[in-house]
Order: sequence, then C-alpha cells, then structure tokens
Amino acid sequence: MPIAVDIDVMLAKRKMSVGELADRVGITPANLAVLKNGRAKAVRFATLAALCDALECQPGDLLRWEAEDAAAD
Repeated sequence: MPIAVDIDVMLAKRKMSVGELADRVGITPANLAVLKNGRAKAVRFATLAALCDALECQPGDLLRWEAEDAAAD
C-alpha cells in the first residue's frame, strides 16, 4: 500500500506503549495494532485527530505516501 503508517515511530519518540495510546484514543489495542501495522483500509478523521492529540503531533507525522515502486522494494 502506498500509504505508510509511522505510529510506532511516534510511540517510541513519546516513550508510550500501544496500550496507553489505545486508552488515550479510546480504541482497542487490537484496532490500534491493525492501524499501526498498516493493515487498515481506512481511518476516521476523529480517530486520526485523537491520535494526533494523544501523541502531540501532526497527521503527517503518522502517515506518509510512498511511491508504489518504493513500497515494493
């Protein structure tokens, strides 16, 4: 998928666990893992906003676009 998810990078920078982030955002750790591992097909803006609020970051810190060629490497 050409959209890469960098939630794990922000978690490391904030020294926060997946469980703590899930609690702060109000989603299950399993659903957060699906999003974090890039397996989600969509994300609600409300969820993205809650992630940004909890991690004190911008959406671009969590999501980035990769060209198809780069994603295949």
